[in-house]
Amino acid sequence: MFLGYASQHGHALIDRALYLPKEWAEDADRRREARVPADIAFTTKPKQGLAMLERARAAGVPFSWITGDSVYGADHAIRRWAERHRRGYVLAVTSGQRLGLRPVTAWIKKLPKKEWQRLSAGEGAKGPRFYDWACLPYNGAAPGFQCALLVRRSIVKPTEQTFYLTHAPEGTTLANLVRIAGTRWSFESLFEQAKGEVGLDHYEVRSWVGWHRHITLAMLALAYLAALRKAAAGGCRPRKPRRRPAAAHGARGQAPALASGLDATSQTGRRSALVSMAPPTPAARTPRSLAPTHRLHATPT
Repeated sequence: MFLGYASQHGHALIDRALYLPKEWAEDADRRREARVPADIAFTTKPKQGLAMLERARAAGVPFSWITGDSVYGADHAIRRWAERHRRGYVLAVTSGQRLGLRPVTAWIKKLPKKEWQRLSAGEGAKGPRFYDWACLPYNGAAPGFQCALLVRRSIVKPTEQTFYLTHAPEGTTLANLVRIAGTRWSFESLFEQAKGEVGLDHYEVRSWVGWHRHITLAMLALAYLAALRKAAAGGCRPRKPRRRPAAAHGARGQAPALASGLDATSQTGRRSALVSMAPPTPAARTPRSLAPTHRLHATPT
């Protein structure tokens, strides 16, 4: 499981948690062989996700929105946490989710055609991702916020629908909710990038500590690449050109050092706050492959 972070400057993974299925967590032999710490008990994915969100908040990571799939959207504790801390969310839920006493599918049965708007949820491999969207407010938001059921409908197959529960500052437009919902796709691309560029899934570890070491180093490398891309894209003010001595190999100048963009942050005394991660304990082997990955995402605006 991962907590991702998205902003106008780039994307990164800022926290991780290894999910142990209940039968795994309760198997003393497996735990001993993998050196799983004694204080690690079975924890559901929503609880692990909430713990990562709380670590991000406690570390001072600036974020205003939370997105995630239905594993997290169906969990009321995550939604209540976001409302209590005055964060917006756009969380996917299944068609079986109930609002009040009715399933979400019943909320849109008699929805007039004029309530649907065709909007793009962001760029895809083949251009903008257009869908029909509708938004139905309901009660229960924090002061100054508005809760709503957001519905995405396929243009080609109108019966294919995706539902989201949302909590947004009053006055938030439908287009902005759609934009936040679309950030999930950018994280799918980020995971493909992480696998190809930093080997996020290139491991055969058999221990608790081995998994944490590999994943943490891959996350660090991914964040470093994001910082390099930001610097290469022109994150600093333009400077006056100046004459430089020719390089030893005879070139008229040296290639710019992209890493120098990172040094500037230390000179100003400001750094991007990442979630502090507790060091894992020494370990040995885990004989079973990991569970499917699930993700939570945080965005600053």
